Amino acid sequence: MPYTTHYPDTLLFIDGSWTPGSTGRTEPVLNPATAAEIGRVAHASTSDLDRALEAADRAFKTWRKVSAFERSKLMRAAAQLMRERADGIARAMTLEQGKPLSESRAEALGSGDTIDWFAEEARRTYGRIVPSRMQGHVQLVTREPVGPVAAFTPWNFPINQVVRKVSAALAAGCTIIVKGPEETPASCAALFQAFADAGVPAGVLQLVFGVPAEISAYLIPHPVIRKISFTGSTQVGKHLAALAGQHMKRATMELGGHAPAIVFGDADPMKAAAALALQKFRNAGQVCISPTRFLVHEDIASAFIDHFTEATAAMQVGSGLSEGVHMGPLAHARRVDAMEALVADAVACGGKVRIGGKRIGNVGYFFEPTVLTDVPLTARLMNEEPFGPLVPITTFRDYDAVIAEANRLPWGLAAYAYTASAKIAAAVSADIESGMVSFNQAPIGLPEVPFGGVKESGHGSEGGTEAMEAWLVTKLSAHNTAF
Repeated sequence: MPYTTHYPDTLLFIDGSWTPGSTGRTEPVLNPATAAEIGRVAHASTSDLDRALEAADRAFKTWRKVSAFERSKLMRAAAQLMRERADGIARAMTLEQGKPLSESRAEALGSGDTIDWFAEEARRTYGRIVPSRMQGHVQLVTREPVGPVAAFTPWNFPINQVVRKVSAALAAGCTIIVKGPEETPASCAALFQAFADAGVPAGVLQLVFGVPAEISAYLIPHPVIRKISFTGSTQVGKHLAALAGQHMKRATMELGGHAPAIVFGDADPMKAAAALALQKFRNAGQVCISPTRFLVHEDIASAFIDHFTEATAAMQVGSGLSEGVHMGPLAHARRVDAMEALVADAVACGGKVRIGGKRIGNVGYFFEPTVLTDVPLTARLMNEEPFGPLVPITTFRDYDAVIAEANRLPWGLAAYAYTASAKIAAAVSADIESGMVSFNQAPIGLPEVPFGGVKESGHGSEGGTEAMEAWLVTKLSAHNTAF
C-alpha cells in the first residue's frame, strides 16, 4: 500500500481503485540523494483519463448532495489516518524528494491540520437572505459546488500542495482529478489512500500521473471539468490559465515568486540572520515563499552577513534519512545545473561568493548552501527565482529605495521584513506589493490564513476562509411568495 514504510511503485487511482495505466507505460522514480531508481510510477493514457472523467462526473451528482456535516466527518477520519501513518509516509517522501525526515514528517502531520480546517469550513458554507424592495418577495443567496475540478500539483511539497486542493474540493462538494507529481508520487498517493480508507466514495477523488502537457491539454478543455487549480511556475501557469480562459473555466493559480527579505537598521542582526537561515534553507530553498533577495540596511549589513554566513556554515547537508542533517539534496540534476549557472553569472557580474557556491560530490544532487554579496541587479539571480539554496545579500540606506527594489519584479507572493518599529512595519505592510508579508518571522502558510499572491504570482487563495471561494458558485433564488 502507498503508506507503508518501504518505497512502493505507484499506480493510478481511478474510480476508487489503484490501477496500472492502460498502456503499461511507467517512468522511474529516483532518490535524489543517490540518483538511483527506487520505484516506478504509472502513466495515464487518454482512455485512463476518460475513465477518471466519467467517474468524477458520475460521483459529482451524488457527492454534491451529501450533507456538509457528513463530508466533514469523512474528512476528519482521513486527517486522523494521515497522523497515524505519518512516520511511514515521511520516509517515502524523503526517499523520493530528498528533504530531511523531520520536514517530511511535519508535512505529513500538517496535512491532518489542513484537512481538519477545511472539514470545519465545509459546515460553514453559509448563504444569506437579501432584504427585498417589495412585500411578499424573498431573495435567497446560496452557495453550490462548482463541479468536477482538474488540479495540478508540484514535487517540492508532495502532500502539502495537493491536500489544500483536495480538502477544499471535498469541503465544497466538488469531485477532483489530480495530476500528481511524477517525481514524488508515493507520498501523494498515501494521501488518497487515507481518504479512500476514511470512506470517501469511489469517483470523488482521482489521482493520475503522466506527461504533464498531454494531461493538461486533455483535461482542461474537457466539458466535464468546470475549474482548474494549479501550483507551479509562472510560465506554465500562464499557459494553463490561457487554456482555461479559452473554455471559460475558473482557475486558481499559485505561482512563483522572488521574495524580498528586508532587514531594517533597528533589527537585531543576529536574530534576523538565524531566523532567515532556517527559513531559507528549508527544503533546500525549493519553496515558492522562500526568501530569495536579502536587502539589509547598511548600518548592520556587516554584522548580519557575518552571522548569516556563520549560520550557513553550520548547516549539515546530506541524505534526508541521516541524523543531524539540516538540508537534503536538490530534487533533480537540473536544479544543480541551475544553481551552478546562477552562481557563475552572479560572479561574472561582479558578485562575491562568501560561502558555498559548488555542487557536493558526484553522487546525488547536492549543492552547498551559498551566500553571495555585492550581486548587482543585472545578475540573473536578482531577476529569476532561484528555487534553491542561494542567498544574494545587498544593502540599502533609503526606505523608498528598498521598497522600490522589493516591488521591482513582476512577482508578489511573499515578502519578509525585520524591524523593531511598529511604524516601519505598518508602512511596509501598506507599501509592499505581495499577497503575504511576514514580520520578524511570523509564520505564513498555515491552513487558517490566506495563501496566495498578486501580480504574476497568481490569483486566488489556498488558505483561510478565502480558500473556499473558488470552489463554490453563488446562486440567487428570487421568490414572489404572493404568486
